[in-house]
Amino acid sequence: MNATKKIPEVSTFTFLKQALKILNNPLPFHHKNFEKHGDIFKLNIGFGNYAVFSRDAELAEYVLQKNWKNYKKSEIQTEQLAKYLGKGLLTSEGDYWRTQRKLIQPAFHKKSLDTLLDTIKNTIVEEVSKLKTNISVDVLPVFGDLAFKVVVKSLFSNAVTNDEIKTLQDVTEENQLMLVKELRQPYLKWYFQSFGIIKKHLSRSQESRDILLNIINRRKQSQAQHNDLLDMLLSARYHDGSAMSNEQLIDEILVLFVAGHETTANSLSFTLQLLAHHLEWQEKVRHQYQLVLADANSDLMSVIGQSQYAKQVVEESMRLYPPAYFMDRVNLEDDTFKGFHLKKGTSFLFSILEIHKHKDLWEHPEAFMPERFTPEKAKGYSSHYFPFGAGPRKCIGNNFAMFEMIMAVSELVSKFKIYPVQDTIEVNPLITLRPKHAFLKFENIN
Repeated sequence: MNATKKIPEVSTFTFLKQALKILNNPLPFHHKNFEKHGDIFKLNIGFGNYAVFSRDAELAEYVLQKNWKNYKKSEIQTEQLAKYLGKGLLTSEGDYWRTQRKLIQPAFHKKSLDTLLDTIKNTIVEEVSKLKTNISVDVLPVFGDLAFKVVVKSLFSNAVTNDEIKTLQDVTEENQLMLVKELRQPYLKWYFQSFGIIKKHLSRSQESRDILLNIINRRKQSQAQHNDLLDMLLSARYHDGSAMSNEQLIDEILVLFVAGHETTANSLSFTLQLLAHHLEWQEKVRHQYQLVLADANSDLMSVIGQSQYAKQVVEESMRLYPPAYFMDRVNLEDDTFKGFHLKKGTSFLFSILEIHKHKDLWEHPEAFMPERFTPEKAKGYSSHYFPFGAGPRKCIGNNFAMFEMIMAVSELVSKFKIYPVQDTIEVNPLITLRPKHAFLKFENIN
């Protein structure tokens, strides 16, 4: 029998010594350990708790796709995130998740999304028209508003007030920041609980739930058909003919808010910054979009399908700056991989950011090269490109997000020339990977 390889370990002392830096930005700490120990290491976070960090693309594919049934999401999502969002697709596990996924999946098929494209485009056009030109603009809040309104209008059409939208958006933001503190400062758990800080945020979460319940009840009472996502979710039926309860609906909608707007806003912000530094790709996207729109017979789905340059730009942006930059799993039973013994109950954190920039997997990994995502080349990256995850738990809204981002990028470059304000692109790693100081200048195209 072959000897079991030992996973390199980073000590609790090393972790605590870097605690303040990790709180502000854990990425340099993880990168340093990967460079020192290789593609997998074990972090001792104290009190007998360990987490295995990996940038091994083969292990990620094995865990997320090939042997996914032996791996579940960690308590980070199933308990800590769930206390704010409820038991939706993102935070549920087992038979409940399978049942919900099967029920909701049809609403996100391309054919179903076709009915939402006009709403998505009209919302984008409306928000883009508000952009101020010839001044420095922080695009993250701009795209945060855009993405949130796209999700809200796709879900509810116009059956939601501006005040309701603002409360939903504020609570989503507040709870994410609180969860980051909980995850990066586990030693302050007593403080957060004893001084009512978590209770305060849970109370704010209830405000969101009350708003959503009112929207659902208004829709049920009106009996009007809007052909939006809420209609699709209300009409969805389990195998016994029953519908989702209001609580289940609210849980799923809260997940759609977080997963559907946060990651898209981040991706658009990074993408526009990259385009600002690469004017030649702005021109390519702009020219192709104009040619596509010139075809009077092109419906919106065809326009998206033919906007290949915009798609490549978005895909390369998500390689360099994946919004879901870490993915977590816990194995249900003992496992082995490449000579490592993976003990039951081990917490795994896969660095998608490190995999997407691994020098053994990508040519010029730090360079912005959308040409690597031509249809012919993109297939070769499927085993180490995970912007939306992989396997059965791949993000259910991946098509929705891609359609929205392709349209947004195309509309923006068709109306503006975009210029950088600073030389570098900075990141702010929270629950998702956010840009920091994402300032750009927009100039109207005459």
